[in-house]
Amino acid sequence: MGAALHAPPAVAPPVPPRDCPLCPRLVAFRDHWRTQEPGWHNAPVPSFGPEDGRLLIVGLAPGLRGANRTGRPFTGDYAGELLYSTLIRFGFATGTFEARPDDSLRLVDARLTNAVRCVPPENKPTTDEIRTCRPFFSATIGLLPSLSAIVALGKIAHDQVLAAHGERLSHHKFAHGAVHRLGDLVLFDSYHCSRYNTNTGVLTTEMFHAVFAKVRAHIDTLG
Repeated sequence: MGAALHAPPAVAPPVPPRDCPLCPRLVAFRDHWRTQEPGWHNAPVPSFGPEDGRLLIVGLAPGLRGANRTGRPFTGDYAGELLYSTLIRFGFATGTFEARPDDSLRLVDARLTNAVRCVPPENKPTTDEIRTCRPFFSATIGLLPSLSAIVALGKIAHDQVLAAHGERLSHHKFAHGAVHRLGDLVLFDSYHCSRYNTNTGVLTTEMFHAVFAKVRAHIDTLG
């Protein structure tokens, strides 16, 4: 995969424009699905949740029939079922998750975003695409004045967080359940809550809950 068509803006907004031209492969994929499913969101997916939250949860990228369809992170595919039920369990969400943007679900003291904002083919963004989307990710973090904890769902999310903070990857190895200090922030690692990981036993509900139990305990110490 070659470089992006254009360099990201020096000061990026938190969400790319609807017709963001920066990643040619993602543009072509987006245009294809706009033709196939004109009623879908088919655009960069914005973050979800209050900007004054102390927790940021970072996923990989929108799922084709999940957030790319509905326009809300982790909404419309299996990963959202486990994630949102866990957030409700640990007090980071209220309401009922019904896998649509107009349900009653609301996040509490937490915000959701993705390392890459556009849906990639086969859920696999390239290194260039991850790097190109980083300014938008960094801008998202910059809008969270109370941020004290981040949960990275998978290694790509983990690496994007470290890069956005100017941290060396070699100093913070990704591992499920690992906890990393990034100055005033604490980074919690988890395997991604994808159907593949749960179906293969790479990630169990108990393992996922254990990560958020640590997060809850950390947030509660802040008062």
